[in-house]
Amino acid sequence: MDAFSDPSVHTIVGMLASQVGKTESGVNNPVGYYIDQDPCPILVTQPTLEIARAWSKDRLAPMLRDTPCLKRQFRYKTRVSENTILHRMFLGGHITIAGANSPASLTGRPIRILLMDEIDRYPFSAGAEGDPCYLAEKRTTTFWNRKIAMFSTPTIRGMSRIEMAYESSDKRKFYLPCPHCNEFQILEWAQCKWPKDAPSEAYYECKFCGNIITESDKIHMLKFGEWRAEKPQNGVAGFWLNELYSPWVSFANMATRFIRAQKDPEQLKVFVNTALAETWEEGEAIKDTAISSRCERYGPNIPVNVVILTAGVDIQGDRIETEVVGWGVGQESWGIERKFFYGDPARQQVWKDFDEYLQKLWKHEYGIYLPVSAVCIDTGFMTQQAYVFVKTRQSRYVHGHLQRIFAVKGSGAAMKPFLSRASKNNVAKINLFILGVNTAKDTIHAWLKIDKPGHCYMHFPFEYNEDFFKQLTSEVRIYRKGVRIWEKKAGAKNEALDCRIYSMAALGLINANLEKLAVSLQEKTRDFKKQQEQQEENRSVPIPKQVPLRKSRRGGWVYGWRK
Repeated sequence: MDAFSDPSVHTIVGMLASQVGKTESGVNNPVGYYIDQDPCPILVTQPTLEIARAWSKDRLAPMLRDTPCLKRQFRYKTRVSENTILHRMFLGGHITIAGANSPASLTGRPIRILLMDEIDRYPFSAGAEGDPCYLAEKRTTTFWNRKIAMFSTPTIRGMSRIEMAYESSDKRKFYLPCPHCNEFQILEWAQCKWPKDAPSEAYYECKFCGNIITESDKIHMLKFGEWRAEKPQNGVAGFWLNELYSPWVSFANMATRFIRAQKDPEQLKVFVNTALAETWEEGEAIKDTAISSRCERYGPNIPVNVVILTAGVDIQGDRIETEVVGWGVGQESWGIERKFFYGDPARQQVWKDFDEYLQKLWKHEYGIYLPVSAVCIDTGFMTQQAYVFVKTRQSRYVHGHLQRIFAVKGSGAAMKPFLSRASKNNVAKINLFILGVNTAKDTIHAWLKIDKPGHCYMHFPFEYNEDFFKQLTSEVRIYRKGVRIWEKKAGAKNEALDCRIYSMAALGLINANLEKLAVSLQEKTRDFKKQQEQQEENRSVPIPKQVPLRKSRRGGWVYGWRK
């Protein structure tokens, strides 16, 4: 707020955690200051028009109503058409509230004060007119004493507007003195620690003296903190602050949320963005050697925690390639087997061999047998042959178990949902599912980063060779026109990645309830074991030896008597 009245600063940037006063200090208070002390044209932009209307009703209107000095600025009578939810006139100026998704609301008026909230949630383009931040900034061109403010929690590294704006600023951070050694330091998540399995006892450890800093210490430290810039002043004042500084959030609360978020990459992303005020790293490539080093030996049977099997199928010019994957509770997965059926897919024999394989039963660690419950076949190559195969097998029974076979096709469109409704707009009139493969690769990439067995962890057997892991990690995320997509490395193959995506799609298309399947599997196992025990008992009871009666002869008194 001091930077708004500093004549040497023309742009204020805040890369801040949620609920640490971001909107209050970056939007609400400046609006009140300029209306009362320095009236001028003001533009406030929000991610969408709906959010803009909500801010006007829930934040602006009560402030104008309940603050006497602001209420006086609106004391003169105006026509109803001049004051609306998104535009208000006051003595000496006006305030316009706009949505970044509406190009019309960002243009048309010269603006001296521009306040942009949650800019990382803005669309890439305002309609067809380009970057909404740039459109809004152009409104301030004619004012020598303009102020531009950009505030937001960060999102994805390489796409985050607030990160780029902060990097171009003087990069100020809030330094606090340790109550024990008086050394100034920023609060970092690495220094927040707690006993094993006891996040409720979390504390902060000074990185200089190693002493424990408590919640009460933090309140004292905040009073004596100071902002320090990492770069020379350049007219852009940048501020960074995470949730560790918040007097309303305890170290224990953050530790508990962090442990919970570790179970799900999407929850962890939210924690990193909104609590730590850091960008989420998704663009880096994962090394195949890091994944292959954690291979396991399952044994001859399906691992004990697997409750269902699916298969993904990719068709190449000289073979049909498939991978069978086992799934457990929490979408924990086990690679079971990769199989190649060599031959021309235009001929029937290779399809016949492949069909026999799909009808195979797999012995579970419990002793029972599991079929492949769902299969997704890519129809992007050898389309007609794939359609013919799927058409008569979309739903069938294999050894008394239902098996579903789906025709799928990948779409590289950015932001497309992984699964969508089927379409019959094809020559075979079968259900064809279009998969958002970029979204699927986002998910698999996040799962590969999990390094402890449990929710979404990916297990691999020792039988998988080096080529499999190279193919699984053969793509990297790139950014084109602000949109993230996946692209193969030069000369790399990606069939293993595609098969895993199709297997994951098969699980989603049958909407399998993994928790319920786990319970059902245990019940079947108990019944199976009872049957085995009963058979063992029956075999253990000795059967009396049957002595055949001697056939009597006719004639003679002795032989007649014996009969």
